[in-house]
Amino acid sequence: MKIFDTHSHMYAKEFDSDLDECMAQALEDGVYLTALPNIDVESIERVQNLMRAYPDQTIGMMGLHPCSVKEDYKQQLATIKTELDTGRYHAVGETGIDLYWDKTYFDHQVDSFKTQIRWAKEKSLPIVIHARDSFQEIFDVLDTEYDNDLSGVFHCFTGNEAEAEKALSYDNFYLGLGGVLTFKNSGLDKVISRVDQRRLVLETDAPYLSPHPFRGKRNQTAYTKLVAQKLAEIFEVSVEELAEITTANAKKLFKLNGI
Repeated sequence: MKIFDTHSHMYAKEFDSDLDECMAQALEDGVYLTALPNIDVESIERVQNLMRAYPDQTIGMMGLHPCSVKEDYKQQLATIKTELDTGRYHAVGETGIDLYWDKTYFDHQVDSFKTQIRWAKEKSLPIVIHARDSFQEIFDVLDTEYDNDLSGVFHCFTGNEAEAEKALSYDNFYLGLGGVLTFKNSGLDKVISRVDQRRLVLETDAPYLSPHPFRGKRNQTAYTKLVAQKLAEIFEVSVEELAEITTANAKKLFKLNGI
Protein backbone atom coordinates (compact mmCIF):
# COMPACT_ATOMS: atom_id res chain seq x y z
CA MET A 1 0.00 0.00 0.00
CA LYS A 2 1.38 3.41 -1.02
CA ILE A 3 -0.09 6.53 0.60
CA PHE A 4 0.87 10.05 -0.48
CA ASP A 5 0.75 12.87 2.10
CA THR A 6 0.25 15.88 -0.17
CA HIS A 7 0.74 18.56 2.51
CA SER A 8 2.96 18.28 5.57
CA HIS A 9 5.27 20.68 7.41
CA MET A 10 7.60 17.92 8.62
CA TYR A 11 10.46 20.42 8.50
CA ALA A 12 8.90 22.39 11.39
CA LYS A 13 10.70 22.86 14.70
CA GLU A 14 8.17 20.55 16.35
CA PHE A 15 10.07 17.63 14.77
CA ASP A 16 13.61 18.70 15.62
CA SER A 17 13.95 16.07 18.35
CA ASP A 18 12.56 13.01 16.56
CA LEU A 19 12.40 13.70 12.81
CA ASP A 20 14.16 10.48 11.82
CA GLU A 21 11.78 8.40 13.92
CA CYS A 22 8.76 10.18 12.42
CA MET A 23 9.94 9.67 8.85
CA ALA A 24 10.62 6.00 9.54
CA GLN A 25 7.15 5.63 11.06
CA ALA A 26 5.64 7.14 7.93
CA LEU A 27 7.23 4.47 5.77
CA GLU A 28 6.15 1.75 8.19
CA ASP A 29 2.55 2.98 7.89
CA GLY A 30 2.66 3.05 4.11
CA VAL A 31 3.19 6.80 3.61
CA TYR A 32 5.90 6.63 0.99
CA LEU A 33 5.93 10.26 -0.17
CA THR A 34 5.34 13.62 1.53
CA ALA A 35 4.93 17.02 -0.12
CA LEU A 36 6.43 19.94 1.80
CA PRO A 37 4.72 23.35 1.47
CA ASN A 38 6.82 26.45 2.09
CA ILE A 39 5.57 29.23 4.39
CA ASP A 40 7.82 32.26 3.94
CA VAL A 41 11.44 33.31 3.41
CA GLU A 42 12.44 32.00 6.82
CA SER A 43 11.23 28.45 6.12
CA ILE A 44 13.01 27.99 2.78
CA GLU A 45 16.18 26.59 4.35
CA ARG A 46 14.22 24.11 6.44
CA VAL A 47 12.34 22.86 3.38
CA GLN A 48 15.63 22.52 1.50
CA ASN A 49 17.27 20.63 4.37
CA LEU A 50 14.47 18.08 4.62
CA MET A 51 14.42 17.54 0.86
CA ARG A 52 18.18 16.87 0.97
CA ALA A 53 17.89 14.56 3.97
CA TYR A 54 15.04 12.51 2.47
CA PRO A 55 15.29 12.86 -1.32
CA ASP A 56 13.31 9.67 -1.96
CA GLN A 57 10.61 10.40 0.61
CA THR A 58 9.81 14.09 0.02
CA ILE A 59 9.06 16.62 -2.69
CA GLY A 60 8.99 20.38 -2.18
CA MET A 61 6.78 23.27 -3.11
CA MET A 62 7.64 26.95 -2.95
CA GLY A 63 5.30 29.82 -2.10
CA LEU A 64 4.27 32.50 0.39
CA HIS A 65 1.57 31.60 2.91
CA PRO A 66 -1.22 34.21 3.19
CA CYS A 67 -0.67 34.56 6.95
CA SER A 68 2.90 35.63 6.17
CA VAL A 69 1.78 38.40 3.82
CA LYS A 70 2.65 41.72 5.46
CA GLU A 71 4.02 45.07 4.28
CA ASP A 72 7.18 43.38 2.96
CA TYR A 73 5.35 40.75 0.89
CA LYS A 74 6.79 41.89 -2.43
CA GLN A 75 10.34 41.48 -1.16
CA GLN A 76 9.44 38.04 0.19
CA LEU A 77 7.86 37.09 -3.13
CA ALA A 78 11.02 38.15 -4.98
CA THR A 79 13.18 35.87 -2.81
CA ILE A 80 10.71 33.00 -3.11
CA LYS A 81 10.52 33.40 -6.89
CA THR A 82 14.31 33.16 -7.13
CA GLU A 83 14.17 29.91 -5.19
CA LEU A 84 11.26 28.60 -7.27
CA ASP A 85 13.28 29.29 -10.41
CA THR A 86 15.88 26.70 -9.34
CA GLY A 87 13.43 24.09 -10.64
CA ARG A 88 13.62 21.83 -7.60
CA TYR A 89 9.94 22.22 -6.74
CA HIS A 90 6.78 20.44 -7.81
CA ALA A 91 4.16 23.06 -6.88
CA VAL A 92 3.61 26.70 -5.99
CA GLY A 93 2.43 27.00 -2.43
CA GLU A 94 1.16 27.26 -0.09
CA THR A 95 -0.68 30.41 -1.04
CA GLY A 96 -4.27 31.65 -0.93
CA ILE A 97 -6.28 33.93 1.34
CA ASP A 98 -6.79 33.69 5.12
CA LEU A 99 -9.30 36.02 6.79
CA TYR A 100 -9.59 34.10 10.07
CA TRP A 101 -7.16 36.10 12.18
CA ASP A 102 -6.75 39.45 10.49
CA LYS A 103 -8.11 41.26 7.43
CA THR A 104 -5.56 44.09 7.57
CA TYR A 105 -3.57 42.78 4.62
CA PHE A 106 -6.46 41.47 2.54
CA ASP A 107 -5.51 43.44 -0.58
CA HIS A 108 -1.89 42.32 -0.19
CA GLN A 109 -3.03 38.70 0.14
CA VAL A 110 -5.08 38.96 -3.05
CA ASP A 111 -2.13 40.43 -4.95
CA SER A 112 0.23 37.78 -3.57
CA PHE A 113 -2.23 35.03 -4.52
CA LYS A 114 -2.65 36.34 -8.06
CA THR A 115 1.12 36.64 -8.47
CA GLN A 116 1.64 33.04 -7.42
CA ILE A 117 -1.17 31.80 -9.67
CA ARG A 118 0.65 33.42 -12.59
CA TRP A 119 3.91 31.75 -11.58
CA ALA A 120 2.13 28.40 -11.52
CA LYS A 121 0.77 28.90 -15.03
CA GLU A 122 4.11 30.09 -16.37
CA LYS A 123 5.91 27.06 -14.96
CA SER A 124 3.14 24.50 -15.56
CA LEU A 125 3.06 23.72 -11.86
CA PRO A 126 -0.01 23.11 -9.67
CA ILE A 127 -0.96 25.68 -7.08
CA VAL A 128 -1.67 24.72 -3.47
CA ILE A 129 -4.44 26.87 -2.00
CA HIS A 130 -4.94 27.74 1.66
CA ALA A 131 -8.53 28.85 2.22
CA ARG A 132 -9.77 29.85 5.67
CA ASP A 133 -12.88 32.00 6.01
CA SER A 134 -12.20 33.00 2.42
CA PHE A 135 -13.80 30.64 -0.09
CA GLN A 136 -15.76 33.35 -1.85
CA GLU A 137 -12.75 35.66 -2.04
CA ILE A 138 -10.65 32.84 -3.49
CA PHE A 139 -13.33 31.94 -6.00
CA ASP A 140 -13.49 35.61 -7.04
CA VAL A 141 -9.76 35.50 -7.84
CA LEU A 142 -9.93 32.15 -9.60
CA ASP A 143 -12.88 33.24 -11.71
CA THR A 144 -10.62 35.90 -13.24
CA GLU A 145 -7.29 34.02 -13.24
CA TYR A 146 -8.27 30.45 -14.06
CA ASP A 147 -7.62 28.94 -17.47
CA ASN A 148 -6.72 25.51 -18.79
CA ASP A 149 -3.06 26.05 -17.88
CA LEU A 150 -3.89 26.10 -14.15
CA SER A 151 -4.25 23.10 -11.89
CA GLY A 152 -4.15 22.78 -8.14
CA VAL A 153 -5.58 21.65 -4.84
CA PHE A 154 -7.71 23.22 -2.13
CA HIS A 155 -5.54 22.15 0.80
CA CYS A 156 -7.28 21.14 4.05
CA PHE A 157 -10.71 21.42 2.49
CA THR A 158 -13.42 21.94 5.11
CA GLY A 159 -16.12 23.61 3.04
CA ASN A 160 -19.76 22.78 2.47
CA GLU A 161 -21.34 21.00 -0.48
CA ALA A 162 -21.76 24.17 -2.55
CA GLU A 163 -18.14 25.16 -1.93
CA ALA A 164 -16.94 21.69 -2.90
CA GLU A 165 -18.95 21.86 -6.10
CA LYS A 166 -17.57 25.29 -6.96
CA ALA A 167 -13.97 24.28 -6.15
CA LEU A 168 -14.26 21.27 -8.45
CA SER A 169 -15.84 23.29 -11.24
CA TYR A 170 -12.27 24.26 -12.07
CA ASP A 171 -10.89 21.40 -14.15
CA ASN A 172 -7.74 19.73 -12.82
CA PHE A 173 -8.40 20.87 -9.24
CA TYR A 174 -8.60 18.57 -6.25
CA LEU A 175 -9.73 18.68 -2.64
CA GLY A 176 -7.08 17.90 -0.01
CA LEU A 177 -8.48 15.99 2.97
CA GLY A 178 -6.82 15.76 6.36
CA GLY A 179 -7.58 15.19 10.01
CA VAL A 180 -10.79 17.24 10.09
CA LEU A 181 -12.44 14.46 8.06
CA THR A 182 -12.09 12.19 11.12
CA PHE A 183 -13.55 14.66 13.61
CA LYS A 184 -16.88 13.66 15.09
CA ASN A 185 -19.69 16.05 14.03
CA SER A 186 -17.50 17.89 11.50
CA GLY A 187 -20.05 17.06 8.82
CA LEU A 188 -17.28 16.87 6.24
CA ASP A 189 -17.92 13.16 5.68
CA LYS A 190 -21.37 13.93 4.28
CA VAL A 191 -19.96 16.55 1.90
CA ILE A 192 -17.15 14.34 0.67
CA SER A 193 -19.38 11.30 0.17
CA ARG A 194 -20.88 13.14 -2.82
CA VAL A 195 -17.51 13.93 -4.44
CA ASP A 196 -15.86 11.90 -7.18
CA GLN A 197 -12.99 9.92 -5.60
CA ARG A 198 -10.83 10.90 -8.57
CA ARG A 199 -10.82 14.51 -7.33
CA LEU A 200 -9.54 13.79 -3.81
CA VAL A 201 -6.06 13.65 -2.29
CA LEU A 202 -4.86 12.93 1.25
CA GLU A 203 -2.84 15.15 3.57
CA THR A 204 -1.98 15.79 7.21
CA ASP A 205 -0.93 19.45 7.47
CA ALA A 206 1.44 18.19 10.18
CA PRO A 207 2.13 19.27 12.86
CA TYR A 208 -1.40 20.70 12.89
CA LEU A 209 -4.91 19.19 12.82
CA SER A 210 -4.16 15.67 14.00
CA PRO A 211 -6.81 13.12 13.10
CA HIS A 212 -8.79 11.16 15.67
CA PRO A 213 -7.67 9.63 18.05
CA PHE A 214 -4.73 12.06 18.25
CA ARG A 215 -6.78 15.27 18.01
CA GLY A 216 -5.12 18.07 19.99
CA LYS A 217 -1.70 16.42 19.83
CA ARG A 218 1.13 16.89 17.37
CA ASN A 219 0.28 15.60 13.92
CA GLN A 220 2.80 13.76 11.74
CA THR A 221 2.88 12.48 8.19
CA ALA A 222 2.39 8.86 9.28
CA TYR A 223 -1.14 9.77 10.35
CA THR A 224 -2.17 10.13 6.71
CA LYS A 225 -3.06 6.44 7.05
CA LEU A 226 -5.82 7.37 9.53
CA VAL A 227 -7.32 9.82 7.04
CA ALA A 228 -7.14 7.13 4.36
CA GLN A 229 -8.96 4.70 6.63
CA LYS A 230 -11.74 7.21 7.31
CA LEU A 231 -12.15 8.04 3.63
CA ALA A 232 -12.27 4.33 2.76
CA GLU A 233 -15.01 3.92 5.35
CA ILE A 234 -17.01 6.78 3.81
CA PHE A 235 -16.84 5.25 0.33
CA GLU A 236 -17.20 1.67 1.61
CA VAL A 237 -14.03 0.46 -0.11
CA SER A 238 -10.84 -1.11 1.23
CA VAL A 239 -8.13 1.21 2.48
CA GLU A 240 -5.81 -0.35 -0.11
CA GLU A 241 -8.16 0.62 -2.94
CA LEU A 242 -8.63 4.11 -1.52
CA ALA A 243 -4.85 4.56 -1.17
CA GLU A 244 -4.32 3.49 -4.76
CA ILE A 245 -6.90 5.97 -6.06
CA THR A 246 -5.77 8.97 -4.02
CA THR A 247 -2.08 8.32 -4.67
CA ALA A 248 -2.76 8.18 -8.42
CA ASN A 249 -4.64 11.47 -8.07
CA ALA A 250 -1.74 13.06 -6.20
CA LYS A 251 0.80 11.90 -8.76
CA LYS A 252 -1.35 13.40 -11.48
CA LEU A 253 -1.70 16.66 -9.51
CA PHE A 254 2.06 17.02 -8.99
CA LYS A 255 2.90 15.66 -12.46
CA LEU A 256 5.04 12.87 -11.10
CA ASN A 257 6.08 9.99 -13.31
CA GLY A 258 7.65 6.85 -11.92
CA ILE A 259 7.64 8.00 -8.28
